[in-house]
Amino acid sequence: MKTVIVGGVAGGATAAARLRRLDERAEIVVLERSGYVSYANCGLPYYIGDVIKDRSKLTLQTPESFRRRFRIDVRVRHEVRSIDRVAKAVFVRNLETGEEYRESYDKLILSPGAHAVVPDYPGVDGARVFTLRTVEDTFAIRDYLDGHEARRAAVIGGGFIGLEMAENLCERGVEVHVFQRSGHVMPIIDADMAAFLHNRMRSNGIVLHLNAKILGFAEADGRTLVQTADEEPMPVDMVMLSIGVAPETGLARDAGLELGLKGAIVVDEHMLTSDPDIYAVGDAVQVKQYVSGANAVISLAGPANKQGRIAADNICGRESVFTGSQASSVMKMFDMTIAATGLNDRTLSGTGIAYDSVLLSPPNHATYYPGSEPMRLKLVFEQETGRVLGAQAVGGPGVDKRIDVLATAIRARMTVRDLQELDLAYAPPYSSAKDPVNMAGYLAANILDGLVRQVTWGELPDPLGAHVLLDVRSAGERARGSVPGTIHIPVDELRDRLEELPAPEALREAGATLFVHCQSGLRSYLAYRVLSQLGYPCANVAGGYLFYQAMKTDADARDAGVGPCGM
Repeated sequence: MKTVIVGGVAGGATAAARLRRLDERAEIVVLERSGYVSYANCGLPYYIGDVIKDRSKLTLQTPESFRRRFRIDVRVRHEVRSIDRVAKAVFVRNLETGEEYRESYDKLILSPGAHAVVPDYPGVDGARVFTLRTVEDTFAIRDYLDGHEARRAAVIGGGFIGLEMAENLCERGVEVHVFQRSGHVMPIIDADMAAFLHNRMRSNGIVLHLNAKILGFAEADGRTLVQTADEEPMPVDMVMLSIGVAPETGLARDAGLELGLKGAIVVDEHMLTSDPDIYAVGDAVQVKQYVSGANAVISLAGPANKQGRIAADNICGRESVFTGSQASSVMKMFDMTIAATGLNDRTLSGTGIAYDSVLLSPPNHATYYPGSEPMRLKLVFEQETGRVLGAQAVGGPGVDKRIDVLATAIRARMTVRDLQELDLAYAPPYSSAKDPVNMAGYLAANILDGLVRQVTWGELPDPLGAHVLLDVRSAGERARGSVPGTIHIPVDELRDRLEELPAPEALREAGATLFVHCQSGLRSYLAYRVLSQLGYPCANVAGGYLFYQAMKTDADARDAGVGPCGM
C-alpha cells in the first residue's frame, strides 16, 4: 500500500506517523510545499516577540528525523500541482530545481491547510504589509523588525493571530493599534466577556479601533498609511494582516472533489472525500460542530491532529470516526487568559436552540489563601434540558482548567445539574470547596428551577422610567464607583430599610421591575430571594457592577484578592 500525503504540519504529519505505527511495510510519501514539514505554527508569534529565542525550537520534525524514526519519504519544497483521480497519481513540481514529475498512489491524504485571507485593498502588496501563516512568514517579519526601527504597527483583525501579534509587538516596545471590523475582538467569546479583554489590552498600551472599516494602504515618507472610513490616515511602520484564514482547496476543486461551506472539502466521519481513495484532514475540511451538528470550518491544531490519526486508521482498515469539533481554544494576552468551548451567542443565533446563560466572577482559589483573583465565567445552556452548550472564561490562573472541565462536560452531553454534582479536586491553593464549575451549575439550575429571574445590563430599559435599580453593595464599594440613578441599600441592611423602596403594589401597578445588582451577582441574588418572597416584582442583574464597569465605563477591573462577596 502506497499513501501519498499532500501537506504536513498537524494533520499530514500526524497521519504519516500513525500510518507507520500501524503498517511497517507501507510506502509513505509526504509532499510539502513550504520548507518545513512539521512546525509549531501556534508558537510563531512568540518567536517574533523574542519569547522563543531559538529558531530551531519552531521545528518539530525535519525530513531527516522523519526518515530516521519512521522511514517516511518527506519532500519539502515540493508542490502538488494537480491530481489525476483516474490514474491515481499526483503531478509534482520541485520548487528548488523546477523539475516536474508524476507520483502514483493507492491512497491520497490531502492536508493543504488554509491560507491567510488577503483582501483586495489598495496597497495591500506593500513591502511593509505582512501576513503570518508559515515559518517563512515568521522569519520575514522577525528579520524586518530586527533590521528596521518599527515605532508603530497596525494589526488588522482581532482573532488569535492578530491579538498574539499585537501582544508580542507591544512587548518589543512597538506602539500597537488593532483595527477590528466588528464591535469586539476575539469572536470565540461574546461582547460582555470581550469587554474585559479590551480593557486589559488598553491598560497595556494597545489602542483599539472597533467597528473600523479599512479602505486600503498608501506609501508616504517611508511609512505606510492605514486608511479607514472614519479616521484620518494613520502612518505606521508595519501592517499585520490578520483578517482570518480560508481553506486551501484549489487542488481539490480542480480535481472535482465535492466542496462545501467556505469552499472547504466535504468529508464523511471517516475523513473520506467524495473519492473513495482520497481522504482530507485539517483546516481545509468541512466538519460537524459537535454541539449543534451544523456544518463548520474550524481551523485548530487539536482537531487536525485527531483527523490525521482517523484518516490513517481507516486506510489501515481500522474503523475510526471523527464525531465533530466543539472548537475548544485558549490564548494568552499579557497576564490574562482567554478560553472558550462550544457555542456562544453568535454561533447560537439561527440554530433554533432556545438558550440562556449565567455570568459569574468566582475566585480561582480560596480567597483566604494568598494570591486569589476572580475570573469571569460565562456558561451557556439549553433552556429546556439544561444541557451545557458552551462556556467562556477570562482571567488569570485556573481559567484553562475550568474550560477544560466544561469542554469535557459538553463532550459527555452533561447538564447544568450534572455540573453541581462534579467531584472536583479542592485544596485552598487550587480551588474552593465549591469550584467555579460547580457554582456555574448552581446558578444555571436556579434559573431553570425558577428561583431567580435575571437580566443583563444590555437588557435593562434605557431610560429606566418607572423601573428601579437597587445597588446592594457595601458603602466602600459604592464610593469607588456606581451606576447613576441607583438606590443604595447594602444587602445586610435590606430587611430593615424596605421603606426606602417603592411598595410592591406600586411597582406592579406601574408595570415596573426592581432590578438588583451587587459587585458580582452573588449578593444581589440573596437580595432577590428576600424581595421576591416579599412580593416585589424584581430581577437580578447578571454579572453585577464588574460587568457594568467593563462594558459601560471601559475600566480594567483589577480585583485580585477580592471575593465575589466584595470582601
